[in-house]
Amino acid sequence: MATKTPAQGGKKRTRTLSKRQRRIYRRRRIVVGVALLTALALTVFCVYSLVRGAVAVGVRAVQGAPGVEREAMPDPAQVTGVRECLAGEVTLQLVPSAASVGVGGSLDFSASITYTGSGSCLVNGSNGNRVLTITSGGDEVWRSDSCPVDDRMLLMAKGDVDTQTITWNANRSGSECVEDASLPKVDAGTYVAQLSLADEPDVVSDPVTFTVQ
Repeated sequence: MATKTPAQGGKKRTRTLSKRQRRIYRRRRIVVGVALLTALALTVFCVYSLVRGAVAVGVRAVQGAPGVEREAMPDPAQVTGVRECLAGEVTLQLVPSAASVGVGGSLDFSASITYTGSGSCLVNGSNGNRVLTITSGGDEVWRSDSCPVDDRMLLMAKGDVDTQTITWNANRSGSECVEDASLPKVDAGTYVAQLSLADEPDVVSDPVTFTVQ
C-alpha cells in the first residue's frame, strides 16, 4: 500500500503568528506608511516651491523688460475735463444781516459767489477759500479760514450763484486754530468786512462797514 503525501491530497498547514510577531508586523506597516506619507509631502512641497519661484522670476522679468511700463494713474482733473474758473469769471458779494452788533454778540454775513463766464468751470466754495476778513483800521481782527476745512468744489455755469452764511461772533481770531468760544471778544468800534478768494487774491467783494456797540 502506497503512503499518502501532502501533495497527494493532505491538508495544507496554516502558520499561526504569535501576538509578539503580529505587533512587530503592525509596527513595520506603520513605519512604512509614515515614510511614504513623508516622501509624498516632501515631493508636493518641492513641486510647489519650484512653480512659485518660476512665476516670481517671470513677473520680475516682465516688469524689468525694456519697453514694458506701468500705466500711470490719470489726474482726476484730467478725467473730468472741467477746468477751474478764472479770476475774471467770478464775482463776490457780501451782505451783513445788520448794520451793527452788540459787544459779545454775533453777526451773519451772506457770502455769494457768482459765475459770469461762459461754459462750465470749477471753483472752491469752502470757507477755506471763500474768506471773510474783519478789520479795524490796519488791524486784521478775524478771518474765517483760521481753521482748516475740506474743499467744496462747485461746478458753475453762466449765471450760477452760490451763497453761504458766515457767522462772526464779534471776537478776535489768532494765527492758530482755536475753539471759537475761547477767542477774546472785540471792543466797541467801527469795523470793515470783506470777502475774498484765497486762490485768487484779486477777486474781492466791496468792503462793508458796520459797528460793534
